[in-house]
Amino acid sequence: MPLLDYSFLAKILPKAKINKGYRKAKKSYLNRIRLATSLFFFGMGFCFSTWASRIPDIKSILQLSEAELGTMLFALPIGQLVAMPFTGKIVTKYGSRNISISGLLLYAFCLIFIGLATQPWHLATGLFLFGFFCNFCNIAVNAQGVYTQQLFEKPIIGSFHGSWSLAGFFGALVGLLMLTIKWTPLQHFVFAFAFIVVIILTNYKYIIKTKSKQEGEKTSYSFWKNPDKTLLWLGVICFCGMASEGIMFDWSGVYFKEIIKAPGALVVLGYTTFMISMASGRFLSDFLVAKYGAKKVLIISGLVISTGLYMAVLLPFIIPCMIAFMMVGFGVSNVVPIIFNIAGNNKNVPTGIALTIVTSISFLGFLIGPPIIGFIAELTSLKYSFAMIGVFGVFISMLVWRLKVIE
Repeated sequence: MPLLDYSFLAKILPKAKINKGYRKAKKSYLNRIRLATSLFFFGMGFCFSTWASRIPDIKSILQLSEAELGTMLFALPIGQLVAMPFTGKIVTKYGSRNISISGLLLYAFCLIFIGLATQPWHLATGLFLFGFFCNFCNIAVNAQGVYTQQLFEKPIIGSFHGSWSLAGFFGALVGLLMLTIKWTPLQHFVFAFAFIVVIILTNYKYIIKTKSKQEGEKTSYSFWKNPDKTLLWLGVICFCGMASEGIMFDWSGVYFKEIIKAPGALVVLGYTTFMISMASGRFLSDFLVAKYGAKKVLIISGLVISTGLYMAVLLPFIIPCMIAFMMVGFGVSNVVPIIFNIAGNNKNVPTGIALTIVTSISFLGFLIGPPIIGFIAELTSLKYSFAMIGVFGVFISMLVWRLKVIE
């Protein structure tokens, strides 16, 4: 029995009738389907990490202050929020396969639009579209992950999310290479788009075709009439974790450039070390939970996040900050998988509704954390803004310690 049960993820998305031919296919063909799904997850992560790795350069090219960059960063979550109300319906109507392919293609193409920006409003428009198509891609590709899981007896969904994390590391390395050879963000983004096109062309045939239908789970439960306090607190824990994660994605490069004063291509070291640590932590999470229990792992993870952020503030030098960002990456890597698993097993609320509540709250942390950093940095400094966000890790540990549902 797996240490973390990812089967609850199947209840988040519409159920589907998968062609019986898939179930009778040879193991080698099923593994090819799994590889294709993994590469689509990889493509999503690569798109996001490609953008994140060039934020410092785009900030310099457009001559944006911290507050102005924070304002621009709001465009991405706004695009995602605009897409949210109807993404699920469109994925259900046209199928996750079609939306996965078109969504990933358009998601990558938006990078070129961002690279062409010469004015702040150009950047804002590009980020809005980037966020808009990110939401479609995310829902559809995750649906494919669930459908692929149905073809295997052992849990494999965790490996898909690991692929997303590995793509973040790979994207950071590519970003380092592009800075070394002095490619502009536009040249870098065109290369990234071409890479995604290759992934799609070599794997789209293996993306599962399904006949989707609404899940139709009947329940009288209404969150607004009878909110579950446990789910609210689990959502707050995830909010703190994902806010810390989002800040690392968007501001680690800027921190290394403006606070650490890292020379040239070394500005991406903070982001790179963070991604390596986060990816490693996700693959180690199962082992740690089995040995120490979810409660201890989460409490320690929260403390590690705060320690890492405060270490970066107190020791603004390349090597200490690399270690500090690795600590943050390891801390945030454990929060979401463990909390989602606990929420999915809530006995009082149907799994799908429980996860929707927790993910909605946590998603806000990932979206609004980075822009808020910009405003705090403008009023004080980037170092102080990181110090203030460091409190989130302490909040995680305190809330986990008090919640009885976490064992």
